[in-house]
Amino acid sequence: MKGFFTIVGYLKPYKKYAALNIILNTLAAVFSLFSLTMVIPFLDMLFDTGANIVEDPGPLRPTIDSLVGNFNYLVYTITITHGKINALLFISGAVVLFFFLKNLFSYLASYFMAPISNGAVRDFQEKIYNKILILPLRYFTEARKGDILARFTSDVQEIKNSISGSLDMLFKDPIQIICFMAYLIYTSPKLTLVVLVVLPLIAGLIGRIGKSLKSSSSQGQAIIGEMLSVMEETLSGLRIVKAFNAEQKMKERFNRINTNSYRVNNRVYRKYNLSSPLSEFLGVAVLVFILIYGGYLVITGQNTFTSAQFIGYLTVFSQILNPAKQLARTVNTIQKGLASLDRVNVILNETMNVPEIENPVRITDFKNCIEFRNVSFKYGEKYVLKDINLKIEKGRTVALVGQSGSGKSTMVDLLPRFWDVQQGEILIDGVNIKNYKLYDLRNLMGNVNQESILFNDTIRNNITFGVESASDSQVEAAAKVANALEFITEKEGGYQANVGDRGGKLSGGQRQRLSIARAVLKNPPIMILDEATSALDTESERLVQDALTNLMKNRTSIVIAHRLSTVKDADEICVLSEGRIIERGTHNQLIELNGTYKKLCDLQTF
Repeated sequence: MKGFFTIVGYLKPYKKYAALNIILNTLAAVFSLFSLTMVIPFLDMLFDTGANIVEDPGPLRPTIDSLVGNFNYLVYTITITHGKINALLFISGAVVLFFFLKNLFSYLASYFMAPISNGAVRDFQEKIYNKILILPLRYFTEARKGDILARFTSDVQEIKNSISGSLDMLFKDPIQIICFMAYLIYTSPKLTLVVLVVLPLIAGLIGRIGKSLKSSSSQGQAIIGEMLSVMEETLSGLRIVKAFNAEQKMKERFNRINTNSYRVNNRVYRKYNLSSPLSEFLGVAVLVFILIYGGYLVITGQNTFTSAQFIGYLTVFSQILNPAKQLARTVNTIQKGLASLDRVNVILNETMNVPEIENPVRITDFKNCIEFRNVSFKYGEKYVLKDINLKIEKGRTVALVGQSGSGKSTMVDLLPRFWDVQQGEILIDGVNIKNYKLYDLRNLMGNVNQESILFNDTIRNNITFGVESASDSQVEAAAKVANALEFITEKEGGYQANVGDRGGKLSGGQRQRLSIARAVLKNPPIMILDEATSALDTESERLVQDALTNLMKNRTSIVIAHRLSTVKDADEICVLSEGRIIERGTHNQLIELNGTYKKLCDLQTF
């Protein structure tokens, strides 16, 4: 029940719609009951049992006795004054009217349920997406993209179904059952007592099936995440799969997961669909028992209701079976939703590894220097950076070089707080970066990485990403600085041309120059360039390097490069090895030192 109320808790923002849903479902249940009970006066009149002869019950009052008495008296009056045929026509018309009103209110109840269930899904997806945006990079190095997508799509869909089911379980099915049970108790308390004893036993049996279903459903959703991960990896690496003739290997891997999903989903499907026929069978068994017991009471004269009233009783009870069966199915739907909710909450409850302090310091401009002071950092147990001390004055260019795995990229990732240092501190203008507002800190910096990250959008929207208010002249100026103006104007559609998925319609050099144009437009005082030319051919490298030179003018720049020719003009070059700075100085000074940097230069020259 705790999980059920957790689901219901997400309906709070939609209380008005829920209230309307309750009212309309109640009216639908009442008119459904009225339409069913019309069988009693119809049978009385058809078989002329004499029960249709009634006395004037007096003024209409909001009680069952008064409603039933006045309606029967109205039928009796029509019968006396206009004949039985007209009375039968009146009853038939009443049935049609009551069924129309019942279905009208049922539709209106569904109409107001739509913004509740869909609104709850929207809220869930917003929460997940917003959480993904603020989670640290460390989380995504361990989590699978496919599994995150499965939680965002199929798991949220299961939650939507369970929310709709919760509404039915709270407002629709119980209201119908309560209305029908009230009538049954009114008609025959003794006979209804049997029903009240048996129904909880049926509910308990179906509840046990629901608990078993939750476990299987959770397993099934996890397999969907695994399957989406394989699909995402296949689409991303399809060129490699084909190049290494690994189609069979990937096919076997996918088929193994897909077969496992098939088996688990069979279990889920069978358990989910067991509740409906089981509840229907048990309900019919109870109905037959009532038929025997009620028939005995009527025949022996031990009850006050007539034969027509007994048939009406059976008619109303038979209609309880459908909402009871639906209630059983809803329990299973909610169990599946709770399993998905547990998976979604893994993301929503993930703790922030890069917290922001209360009342952080605001910063809008970089004035003096960046300082790494005794900085050490580790992934897990192994240190990647050890005792880093570095001061970068405003307007200077500092290059980080060294072998792969020496800690260069980690060092620049610490500056915008993609990760937080475990020892030491990083200061900007003398203030620890942990004390700055995270938005302000990252607003000071522009990034151009080895992998050009472009979105499936127009060239203009990729350049203006994060700077939505830019004018056309500013966009064009940024493209010019990035040496991108020529190829943009040559493209059909110009700035409105779509770059494709991950910029797939552009060459590597064109993608990189768009990334540089994006950084130019942002116009940050601090630039971080992480091997921005290492994946390019010679001609593209020259164009991009010229663009980077334009970009770094009058800015503080931190450059990571494997091609040492691109950083020989840096104000200071730091050589990293195994997480430590082992050499530093200008290009000429390091050549004269005849150390690691000189060896790297000689290797590249050779």
